[in-house]
Amino acid sequence: MHIHPVILCGGSGTRLWPMSRGGYPKQYLRLNGEHTLVQQTALRLNGIADICAPIVVTNNDQRFLVAEQLRQVDVKSAAIVLEPASRNTAPAIAVAALLALRESAEALLLVLPSDHVITGEAAFIKAAADAAQIAQDGYLVTFGITPTEPHTGYGYIRAGQNLIDDAQTFAVDAFVEKPDAATAQRFLADGGYYWNSGMFMLKASTFMEELRRYEPDIARQAELSLDAAQRDNDFTRLEADAFSASPNISIDHAVMEKTQRAAVVAVSDLGWNDIGSWTALAGIAERDAQGNALLGDVLTDGVTNSYIRSEHRLVAAIGMDNVVIVETADAVLVTRRDLAQDVKKIVAQLNALGRHESVTHRRVVRPWGSYEGIDSGDRFQVKRIVVSPGAQLSLQMHHHRAEHWIVVKGTAMVTNGDKEIVLTENQSTYIPLGVTHRLLNPGKIPLELIEVQSGTYLGEDDIVRFEDTYGRVPKA
Repeated sequence: MHIHPVILCGGSGTRLWPMSRGGYPKQYLRLNGEHTLVQQTALRLNGIADICAPIVVTNNDQRFLVAEQLRQVDVKSAAIVLEPASRNTAPAIAVAALLALRESAEALLLVLPSDHVITGEAAFIKAAADAAQIAQDGYLVTFGITPTEPHTGYGYIRAGQNLIDDAQTFAVDAFVEKPDAATAQRFLADGGYYWNSGMFMLKASTFMEELRRYEPDIARQAELSLDAAQRDNDFTRLEADAFSASPNISIDHAVMEKTQRAAVVAVSDLGWNDIGSWTALAGIAERDAQGNALLGDVLTDGVTNSYIRSEHRLVAAIGMDNVVIVETADAVLVTRRDLAQDVKKIVAQLNALGRHESVTHRRVVRPWGSYEGIDSGDRFQVKRIVVSPGAQLSLQMHHHRAEHWIVVKGTAMVTNGDKEIVLTENQSTYIPLGVTHRLLNPGKIPLELIEVQSGTYLGEDDIVRFEDTYGRVPKA
């Protein structure tokens, strides 16, 4: 038996704005520990027997984020699959199933969202073993969380017949949509109902058989898109037209709610949370005697039952109760805890205004490192650029701006027109408008420099690339 993990991390959730943004969603953030959520998901697999390298499904914009974050924790993926369009979980899992079947006709899939918190590692490993046992017998298994409150934000699963003695494994009697408060209270009182976690253990061949029965278009388009996929460095690019033609349906609606093979493994001590809001994150954070979770450079006086997080500078709060305050370099959120889910309304306003704060941070991650805006004004812009060891920017030029580069740490190898020069700390160079140039870090430590741009137009789209290590030059 070989279990092929499938990590789904193409989401662009903004319910944890201003930290989580469209171009840098919550799965890539360190929200509750030293590792990001996607790293926690990958590392969580280590204790499972017969586990294979994970299949990661994401999108083009997040491909380098995924690859770099897995590299940081020494996790090598079996494949990083790039979806050309968002088509929900059923098509993504179908592609992963087809990939796993190329390795083994008996392959099991352990499907995991990348943005969940699980603190009960031992319970997770035990639940995975129980799920694998019944998945081998042809059941499509979901993981059900024993509810601790009458939560109205989750779908529920009603358990039926027990499948294994001395194990919390049941046939699924019904899937129930998110209930109202009274119904959720009844579920809690009656017992036998579990939160639908969105995690699954599936025999790949059984899943594809059921998918072809209930949603044949999804199965067909997944096969076409994978058969015509292109390999791009470490990435598998699904064929765009075929994948985009797939119905946009979740695995629950496509298969789980229709099949006669659905089962659930019930888990009571998983420590599971999908942290769908700041209120949810506050609920699992360590609190002081006043009921506060204070992270970063925070000072308070007379503050109770609050979650206050500083990412960039000092945050001071006085005489407040039951609030969420989150500070980043370019935005601050202040809300009552019970209204934290309404942050989506602020994100909608940002999108309507065309503001970048809904999509990108002031610090923008690139495959070669990052850049961060420091200052800007009429006809000038100042950035801090960090280039990883051995990495390089594309060979490029600009039509509307010139640039000054000042090295503050490390060593830079600079292509400037027909010259190639090496710069060390406190040295600088000037890149005239229209001159082809490139920046390379040949050293063993990160290269840090200050870039001063000047010109009539300073947008990021004023880049003409001629060569690029990361495949960002359009093919002729």
